Amino acid sequence: MNLANRITIARIISMPVVVFFVLEPYTWFNVVLGSVTLTGRDILAVVLFLIATGSDGIDGYIARSRNMITDFGKFLDPLADKLLISAVLIALVQVHEVPAWVTIVIVTREFAVTGLRLVAADSGEVIAAGTLGKWKTRLQVVAVAAILLHDFPFAYIGIPFSMIMLYVAAAMTIISGVDYFIKNWHVINTTR
Repeated sequence: MNLANRITIARIISMPVVVFFVLEPYTWFNVVLGSVTLTGRDILAVVLFLIATGSDGIDGYIARSRNMITDFGKFLDPLADKLLISAVLIALVQVHEVPAWVTIVIVTREFAVTGLRLVAADSGEVIAAGTLGKWKTRLQVVAVAAILLHDFPFAYIGIPFSMIMLYVAAAMTIISGVDYFIKNWHVINTTR
């Protein structure tokens, strides 16, 4: 297994650790930033989440620059992103930070696209992530990080940045999912 794929697997392994800090009931310490109070678990959750999601760019760069692109990596890399985002969103529903319907929309799209990828893989085709899918992931990361930071620094000026970004990410999730199915409709048509 090459280095890029190991980094991707590390991202998957980090998922339960990030979720633990999202759900952890103890605050350990508080950091008061004006009208925003961040707990120790908030800070650890967002730092670990950003490290995990940042590793996506690192493994992609390594795979491309060292010619380590594999079918396993093409499949596992977007799956790792989906698992991490989905798990954290579900945890945020549990702590009443995210509306359940938004998480359902996002997770449903992720399952549908993964299902399409599995059907394609069964036919010997590997479908890599598209441009809209990458933007969808970026928007989801920004939204989740803003939620974990309780809208810091936007809370100072009364802008619900995290919810705005969450709804924008949900819209892009739907748009990218529709685009993904349109571009890969041949996979469904050939499986009749």
